Amino acid sequence: MTIACYCRVSSRHQKADSQVSEITKWLAAHGYDDGQVEWFVDKVSGKTLRRPEFERLQRDIFAGLVEVVIIWKLDRLSRRLKDGVNILSDWCEKGLRIVVVTQQLDLNGAVGRMIAALLLGLAEIETEYRAERQTAGIAVAKKKGIYTGRKRGTTKAEPNRAKELRAKGLNTAEIAQAMGTTRRTIQRYLKADSPSIDKTKGEGLPWAARQATPKPRRLEE
Repeated sequence: MTIACYCRVSSRHQKADSQVSEITKWLAAHGYDDGQVEWFVDKVSGKTLRRPEFERLQRDIFAGLVEVVIIWKLDRLSRRLKDGVNILSDWCEKGLRIVVVTQQLDLNGAVGRMIAALLLGLAEIETEYRAERQTAGIAVAKKKGIYTGRKRGTTKAEPNRAKELRAKGLNTAEIAQAMGTTRRTIQRYLKADSPSIDKTKGEGLPWAARQATPKPRRLEE
């Protein structure tokens, strides 16, 4: 292995397909063989460096197995300026070539570290501004009395997916494991669309069940 391709998304429910696609196009355009490439894909927030695939990449770099690191965008390495600069500085000092596909950057040496530090700084500022704008927007909405918060069911797991798996015969525990969430959440998803049952009238029950429900007898006067 001489080329390491690193991709990252923020959660396990997201996909890195677009990153993989762009990097694959770059590799093909520059004539690299698949046999030279090793992929590292994390599904963890960029605010931490404790990521399984990133740690595996670092071990391979330390072992001298990597000459080039290809990433989709600089903020895939880290969302924190200090961490990102330290990573790139360490890699440049080891003589690695770092290619950032979407930003069309080819980094190495002192100049590479300087450019990377600037771009990572801008990315961190934009992240902070985005959080501030969101907080300000929520405050205004609350003041106007129109803030409702997160709608029921708009969580990381999709309620419709839970229903599809239930229709295929999976039980609650199996659905929770497949979707990476809790059984309680799955129960809530499945219960959301279940018809309410009126015990006095039999509403919400299937037609056959309603017909089978005994009717109260009328007492003779």
